Amino acid sequence: MLIKFITFVSILYLISGCESATNDSEHGDKYNILFIAIDDLRNDLNALGTDHVITPNLDAFASQARLFSRHYVQVPTCGSSRAALMRGQRATDTKFLPNTAILETHEEWAHRSLPGWFRNHGYQTFSLGKVTHYPGGLTGEGWAEGPEELPGVWDRSWIPDSPWHTPEDMMHGYANGIPRERGVSPTWEAHDGPDTAYPDGWVANEAVQVLEELVAVENPWFFAVGFFKPHLPFAAPRKYFDLYDRDDIPEPEDTEIPRPPSSWHGSGEFMNNYGRHPSNPNEDSSYARQLRHAYAAATSYVDTQVGRVLDQMAALGLLEKTIVVIWSDHGFALGEQGIWGKHSLYETALKSPLIIYYPGIKEPGVVSEAIVETIDIFPTLTDLAGLTAPEELEGISLRPQLINPSAFSKEAAFAHWTRGQSTVRTDEWRLIIHRPETQIEGFELFDFRNNKNGIRTNPDDHPVKVDKMMEKIENISF
Repeated sequence: MLIKFITFVSILYLISGCESATNDSEHGDKYNILFIAIDDLRNDLNALGTDHVITPNLDAFASQARLFSRHYVQVPTCGSSRAALMRGQRATDTKFLPNTAILETHEEWAHRSLPGWFRNHGYQTFSLGKVTHYPGGLTGEGWAEGPEELPGVWDRSWIPDSPWHTPEDMMHGYANGIPRERGVSPTWEAHDGPDTAYPDGWVANEAVQVLEELVAVENPWFFAVGFFKPHLPFAAPRKYFDLYDRDDIPEPEDTEIPRPPSSWHGSGEFMNNYGRHPSNPNEDSSYARQLRHAYAAATSYVDTQVGRVLDQMAALGLLEKTIVVIWSDHGFALGEQGIWGKHSLYETALKSPLIIYYPGIKEPGVVSEAIVETIDIFPTLTDLAGLTAPEELEGISLRPQLINPSAFSKEAAFAHWTRGQSTVRTDEWRLIIHRPETQIEGFELFDFRNNKNGIRTNPDDHPVKVDKMMEKIENISF
């Protein structure tokens, strides 16, 4: 039982005097932290106006918390987006762009990472599921052997005991323990079975049990729970598919593949890591509808699992003394710009849900339209917990937006990607810069003034706008 492990850790804290812990006043009210990470969830929440997606649990929690409608990640891929979260810094060095970003410098800064910082200040830290890039936190064969991603920062990092033999199998799991066969397994699956037919049901079960055991823990805790869906494969119990009429799911406005230079790519993860369908979804509308249907089903499935965790929090009275963050590591294109996946600097890849709750939040349920970034989460949590933040953090605390949803945050959000691509998103515009070498090869400009999805615009028609946005990004670029 985990309670034995937690009790053992608590005894160690008492014996050692918790040398790295701060005094009680720095802890403020000693709020616990529950951090929930969801993989590849785009801004498709009913609470954000996406009417065709069924997300009652996330919507209900958003009504008690602060939902940010314009949250942007720093990098459009799992590992490096999560590294930016853990570091609280932008990926302005190319070594922080791949999924292995955390491994590049983990020994140097692990103790100053998000969980490391809280552990240094007296928190017990636990990571369940996919929180950093590798579920369970190990990076070796099958992701079941060392080295660790963030050594020494978690009191325990693990995945549930389940029918899937390795963390890698669980990450890409099909029903009842079947692993993915790269290049062969299907992109989606509907199975007649319970929620535990797929990995997230196991993660939710484990999280519910851990929360019951954490109630008795005196030390403040930081519990991170990482769910796998709606990441590919789009797999879920059939009952979640049955929630939808496939023909009612709308097609994106702009599915045309842009001319170069552009952030378009060939959807390699989708096309190469799974079995090839006889047709391309950009050319076969029937197959495209299947995929959007499966993504919606996987979204509703993970919504239910998150809801089980949140219901347990409420039942145990933990919401009265816990800060809760629900975050997705990036969005996902479902045919927009001719892309099926993330890995671009377009709006659909960089925008993802962010929900923050803390006890006594002002004006709960009011959506904030402030521009915020993933790197703002670290300083927000230290602020709310009453801790001094590491000086190297590049984000800002979102406490003002938690008090007043209309409060201004920042002028722009920034992101970087491979092939020398950078982007800046302001209130009304997005500029994408293509600089594969030292010289700028071209721009993409999108106008959001009259369209929430952005309208592609000729940069040559807005030279002043491009220059001003270039000034912003040059200050933080490579």
